[in-house]
Amino acid sequence: MTTTSHGPTAPFALARYRQGESVRLGLVAHDRIRPLTPEQLGAASLNDFLAAPDWDRLAALAESASSPEPVDGWMPLADVTLTAPVEPRQVLQTGANYRQHVIELVAAGLTNNSDRTPDEAREFAAKMMDDRAANGEPYFFIGLPACVVGDDVPLALPAYSDVHDWELELAVVIGREAFRVSREDALDHVAGYTIANDITTRDLVFRKDMKEIGTDWYRAKNAPGFLPTGPFLVPARFVDGADLDVRLELNGEVMQDASTSDLLFDIPALVSGASQTMPLLPGDILLTGSPAGNGQHWKRFLRDGDVMTGTIQGLGAQVVRCIADPVPLL
Repeated sequence: MTTTSHGPTAPFALARYRQGESVRLGLVAHDRIRPLTPEQLGAASLNDFLAAPDWDRLAALAESASSPEPVDGWMPLADVTLTAPVEPRQVLQTGANYRQHVIELVAAGLTNNSDRTPDEAREFAAKMMDDRAANGEPYFFIGLPACVVGDDVPLALPAYSDVHDWELELAVVIGREAFRVSREDALDHVAGYTIANDITTRDLVFRKDMKEIGTDWYRAKNAPGFLPTGPFLVPARFVDGADLDVRLELNGEVMQDASTSDLLFDIPALVSGASQTMPLLPGDILLTGSPAGNGQHWKRFLRDGDVMTGTIQGLGAQVVRCIADPVPLL
C-alpha cells in the first residue's frame, strides 16, 4: 500500500495518535487509520499485544480500509496527529555499528596520528572492523524511555550547547520477551520496526572534569525529546531489516544516505547480544546504530528553525522541527 508520501508501504501498520488530551492506538492501512479497542486488538495494551502478536487478526481488520466508503471508524490519516508508536520500558542503543562509517573514523585518526597513507589507514581499519565483526561483540548503552516522543513534538534545543547533532537509526521493536536468546532464534523475538533519531549533544559526550570516566551518555543523549520515534510500527513480516535504505535530509539537503546492509553487527546479533545481560521486554526498542553523515561530519549542527526529514525504506518518514528551548537555564 501507499498511504501518504510519509507513510509506510506495508499492507498495514500500527500507530498512536492524539485524541484530545489522550493518545489512542490505531491501525493504519492505505491512507486511513482507525482506532483499535482492546477487544479488536485481542490484548489489553499495545505491549501486551506485542508479547504475542496476532498480525492475522489485524490484517483482517485492515481489509475494510480499501472499500470505497470504509466503515468501522476509518479516518483519513492526514486528519490525525500521530505520535510515537511505541511505549518502551527499556531503550537500548548501539554504538559504532556501520562498517564504512567506523572505517572512515578510524582511518582519519590513523592518518592524522601515524605515518600511514590514507589508503593504508583505510585498509588497516577495514581489517580491524572485519575482525571485530567476526570475533567481537556489539557495543550497547541505554537511553531513557522518557525521551521517546513523536515527531508531533518539536525538538527543543537546550541552550547549554550549540552542537546538538542528529543520528538517524533503524529501531527494532521487541515482541516476545528475549532473554539470552541465540542469534538463530533472535528474529522470533522481533515484533516490528520503526524510525528513531538519536539526538546527541557532542560536547557532552566526553567528561572534561575527569577524562578517565570516559563517555557521559546520560547528559549527551537524554534531554527531553531527544529520541523522536516513529510515526509507524511496521510488522516484521513486511520488513527485510538486513537491507533498508536510511536517509536523513536537513532542510531538504541530504546528510545521511546509507543501507542497513552495512551494519557491522546485524539485527540477530544485536538482539542476541543485548539479551544476554537483561531480558528485552515486549515494546522495548533497540537502536541499531547510525551511518555516516551526522552534523559532526559536516561541521553543521542543529539550529532553531531546522527541519529534519528521516526516511527508512518501507517505514515511512518522520519530520522533526527544531526550536530553541523555551525553558531558561538556571
